[in-house]
Amino acid sequence: MDNKYVIIMAGGVGSRFWPLSRQYKPKQFLDILGTGETLIQQTYRRFRDICPAENIFVVTGAEQRNLVLEQLDIKPSNVLGEPLRRNTAPCLAYGIFRIVKEDPEAVIAVTPADHLIVKEDKFREEINRCFDFARDHDALVTLGIKPDRPETGYGYIQADRKKTVKGYERLLKVKTFTEKPDLELAKVFLKSGDFYWNSGIFIWHNKSVLSAFERYMPETFSVFDEGRELFGTKNEKGFIAKAYAVCRSISIDYGIMEKADNVYVMCTDIGWSDLGTWSSLYDHTGHDKKGNAVVSGEVLSYDSNGNIFNISPGKVAVVQGLSDYIVVDSEDVLLVVRKEEEQNIKKYLEDVMKASKEKYL
Repeated sequence: MDNKYVIIMAGGVGSRFWPLSRQYKPKQFLDILGTGETLIQQTYRRFRDICPAENIFVVTGAEQRNLVLEQLDIKPSNVLGEPLRRNTAPCLAYGIFRIVKEDPEAVIAVTPADHLIVKEDKFREEINRCFDFARDHDALVTLGIKPDRPETGYGYIQADRKKTVKGYERLLKVKTFTEKPDLELAKVFLKSGDFYWNSGIFIWHNKSVLSAFERYMPETFSVFDEGRELFGTKNEKGFIAKAYAVCRSISIDYGIMEKADNVYVMCTDIGWSDLGTWSSLYDHTGHDKKGNAVVSGEVLSYDSNGNIFNISPGKVAVVQGLSDYIVVDSEDVLLVVRKEEEQNIKKYLEDVMKASKEKYL
């Protein structure tokens, strides 16, 4: 099936990983796990085994376009630069219309660039099953991750266990989407067994998703449809600049997935994490006997436990008496924050921006 295509969304700024993640090099372009691959390189490699390389497109900020070309063996014409940040719905409209110009029968998988997937063989198997289903059905499919804890940092999908799909084990009709719940509600979700984490990974036939755009986001559909013949030509860049200037900033979840009545979830366990916070990175990093995780650098710790350290190369950090802290030393910024307070990193970044006029962003 050569009409398998992939859109990698690589436009995020990764502000929760500041100061390691910066505007000029966000976290998807970093080897944040210390594996020898950046997150976008891992994502690209996973899909190279699923579809032809020439069928993989990356949508990123125009200022990061060269970073993509440096890190991936990809055709320049397959790297789509966004002139403005407009969330995931316009990003996907751009990618979908561009792919449709290549192949009107395209079946498309969509993925963020910066997620961790441990069980890669299982992931490829599940994606291929979703491709098969989406090719033959008018359906919008998402991967739902079986939760193992009452996580408050993820959105949830409720599956309708009474509406199974013949021939597709664990593929169920979606009842509801729920944004990040509080702890008590997350516990209820976990206990019920009907709820799955929303991975943000989607699979659909281009006709199904374009029909959904036309029905639920007609303004966005019209904007991109006007330039349908310009995609893949020298006039694409100019058209996209005008299109993004009038597009509403909205996620694909709010714009379409939560409204559509043909949404299905493939319920699975692929060792997934969105790596959205330093604490989530801590959970996927090796620890010493005191529970300290050293992502990078050299650290000598005494009477310290439960910390995560990321120290710049060429430096030694000597730490005494710290418990459950995030310590990140970049070239020009030192961040020391309690893990339980990391949700405030965005606020601290805003304060830094006011004080430094973007020097440290």
